[in-house]
Amino acid sequence: MKRLAVWLLVGVAALAVLAIVAVLALPRIVDMPRIQAYVASTASQALGRPVTFSSLSIAVLPLPAVELHDLRVAEDPRFGTEPFLTLDTGRIRLQLWPLLGGRVELGGVTLKKPVITVIQAPDGRLNVATLGAGPETEPKGAGRPGRPGAATGGAATVLASRVEVDEGVVTFVQRGRGETRTQYRLRDLDLTLVGRGTQVAVEGDARLEPGNVGLTISNGLLALDGARSLGEAPVRATIALDGRQVKDLVAAAAGPSPAIDGAVKGILTVGGTVAAPTAAGDVTLSKLAVTQTNAACPEPKERTLAVPSIQLNAAWRPERLTAKPLTATVADGTVTSQMTVSLDRGLRVQLSDLAVKGLALEPVLVDFLCQGYAVTGPLDLTGALAFEPRDLLATLSGPGQLRIGPGKVVGTQALALIANLVRVVGALGALQAGDVPTRVTDSPLEFESITGSYQMTNGVVRTRDLRYTSRTLKAGVAGEYALPTGRMDLDLTVMTGKGDIKAKVTGTASSPSVRVSPTDLLRGVDPNTVERGLQDLLRRFR
Repeated sequence: MKRLAVWLLVGVAALAVLAIVAVLALPRIVDMPRIQAYVASTASQALGRPVTFSSLSIAVLPLPAVELHDLRVAEDPRFGTEPFLTLDTGRIRLQLWPLLGGRVELGGVTLKKPVITVIQAPDGRLNVATLGAGPETEPKGAGRPGRPGAATGGAATVLASRVEVDEGVVTFVQRGRGETRTQYRLRDLDLTLVGRGTQVAVEGDARLEPGNVGLTISNGLLALDGARSLGEAPVRATIALDGRQVKDLVAAAAGPSPAIDGAVKGILTVGGTVAAPTAAGDVTLSKLAVTQTNAACPEPKERTLAVPSIQLNAAWRPERLTAKPLTATVADGTVTSQMTVSLDRGLRVQLSDLAVKGLALEPVLVDFLCQGYAVTGPLDLTGALAFEPRDLLATLSGPGQLRIGPGKVVGTQALALIANLVRVVGALGALQAGDVPTRVTDSPLEFESITGSYQMTNGVVRTRDLRYTSRTLKAGVAGEYALPTGRMDLDLTVMTGKGDIKAKVTGTASSPSVRVSPTDLLRGVDPNTVERGLQDLLRRFR
């Protein structure tokens, strides 16, 4: 037994000596020019792009490796002249056991802090779509060191080794017509790619900026068999999202105002190809705060609307994001819809099957938007909506039906104008009859309901059947109102217990012009006096 232990120790010592000798002899064992030619040709063949580096060196510790300095992978000329990938130092591990026999075999590759630029052209094409296409011819005599034969070429060539990315940076650049902008960046990218036959397994994590959203990639798989380029290779993976502050991420996608902050969590299943990936899964936005500065508000000018949660059953296809359904809670109410966000011609949002239930209007219209046409009360609404976030009011379009109430008109424009007219003409009618009902003057702005249908086209709201109902008066409105400018062209009919009064309201919400049509109710009263009285009273309510 003792003799066996002695022989084992001797054997281990001998192996250690051989390893040390092999390591010390590395500079003589490794044919540096041949290694350099092989690495350059194999990498170029795999990526379909010229790959260059300034020099090679041998690293002994922690494991024997060849180091590549100042590595560059060229860009597809159709996307520019700057490199697709830059790297100060890359390491290719040398297989230790073959070294003991005096042979050189290359192992895994480690890319430390690579910088990669992904470019999207105005037509939607990505520069990664051509990776692996059109392999270059391998230089003569550049066969694989220590093994006969050359690499297979094309996208499948990357299967020859294990690749690890450590602290990488991927920058996404979108080129529009007439402008170039950087939108997103992956930082602290750690990836492990392991070849399995004609497939590559992918695991890793990164941080998405702006927004500092954590991404964890699991169960990733690239299928390279039959793909003419890396961009055509089918991909699948699971990506977990976890971010606490999405403000900067939302601003990059939709603009800085209003500012939207909150947390995001989700699990996405990725499919499609490398050049055209798809994703689907459930995403939750929680504790959202929507903040904007509004000159129309009294101090403070900066107002914030709380949105407790938004749930999205989201799906991504190139240039299109859908959420079917989208469910949100806001102002004690619920909002449900089928959402589509199109990106091919600028950001455009479409909400179909829109349903709003019990949404309290005061926190939205009064406290947040400070709208002059604000009313209070719960809102129920069905319809559809489309808009562009870059110019929300001027692009709002879609049909709908609404019911508000019971509530109160608290603004001084649009709907407030109707309520004020109701008060005035009701009081005038009562004066003409020699009777002023106290209930009309005590609470002129309270209503039981506002109902009707509408059609919005580029911010202009048209209605034929808007109805205002209070305990004492009823009013009907037909015409149009422009949200961006406040321009009005409305026909108003006020129905009292003694008859109907009709008026034409034009101008703007801040400077209305009112013409009262002669009626039996106001016979004997000078119409000019009525109109001046209406306008004076309206200005006092603004």
